[in-house]
Amino acid sequence: MPKIKTNRGAAKRFSRTGNGGFKRKRAFKNHILTKKSPKTIRQLRASGQVHSSDQAAVEKMLPHA
Repeated sequence: MPKIKTNRGAAKRFSRTGNGGFKRKRAFKNHILTKKSPKTIRQLRASGQVHSSDQAAVEKMLPHA
């Protein structure tokens, strides 16, 4: 059997939490920030958690995490 490879794009975007979930960064925070309000930019600063419906897909991409 061949080894299972980690999806490198997913490895850079998600990290495992202590209780078995995954941390993720919020979208829309990279560029074109001048038209976004300070409140919006501040709220995008916080990290989120992967939704339970997407959990299985992320686990499949990160088998060794």
